[in-house]
Amino acid sequence: MADAADTPANQPADYVPPKVWTWAKGNGGQFANVNRPVSGATHDADLPVGDHPFQLYSLGTPNGQKVTILLEELLAAGHTGAEYDAWLIEIFKGDQFGSGFVDINPNSKIPAMIDRSGDVPIRLFESGSMLIHLAEKFGAFLPTTQPQRAETINWLMWQMGSAPFVGGGFGHFYAYAPFKIEYAIDRYAMETKRQLHVLDTVLADRRFIAGDDYTIADMAIWPWYGGGLFGGAYGAQEFLSLTDYPHLTRWTDEIGARPAVKRGRVVNRASDKPGEFLRERHSASDFDTIMGL
Repeated sequence: MADAADTPANQPADYVPPKVWTWAKGNGGQFANVNRPVSGATHDADLPVGDHPFQLYSLGTPNGQKVTILLEELLAAGHTGAEYDAWLIEIFKGDQFGSGFVDINPNSKIPAMIDRSGDVPIRLFESGSMLIHLAEKFGAFLPTTQPQRAETINWLMWQMGSAPFVGGGFGHFYAYAPFKIEYAIDRYAMETKRQLHVLDTVLADRRFIAGDDYTIADMAIWPWYGGGLFGGAYGAQEFLSLTDYPHLTRWTDEIGARPAVKRGRVVNRASDKPGEFLRERHSASDFDTIMGL
């Protein structure tokens, strides 16, 4: 910890907030090319459409993994109507600002989906919305009776509100910001560890996040905290002392061992290593190319 006398009042030391903020393309460190202060399409680009009822346009980040994990779990449970095409959206190339993508998600964030299983196509954006839509449509992984249903949605909403502090907060300042800011890292590390303790505490008394049953709450939380932080996201396992959370570790390992989770987490991810990830998924046979599945 630096001595207070050695710490500049501002970081960078000469920074003073202007009276009116203006955007500079350098804002945002390594994400400068994909962040901007306005919404809307930057170019015309139609999205591809496959043969299956669900068309997913995504990237295999934690938010993208939530949806592909649920789709694979539905298929594993025998819901053949959940077949899907998963198309890669390369955010560093600006695919999310194409007109076709913006038509589905005006917020230009992955994932985005079209449900073409009915008479009228339904657009879906926000991963939590997709999880609820799919779970209700197939009557799976979301309890229909109370209080179990409310408890599942409680934890789903917890994830939606909490994870930005982990990704956009801790992860950004610890791993991606153009320079290290002690105050920002300390602030978001504290909040991240508080969230880990919340999960570890609840999992001390139950097998899954919402109770005895595996639900969309587990599928939403696992990619961020289990497969994410425990899986090496931001290279922060030691920094965050993840061995302090034995119940969360147990849950992380159990969820991660599920075959559908193993499949869902590799979809819409690019890699230079053959047999590691799938850029796109259009049939179950696509996983035949992935080692260990």
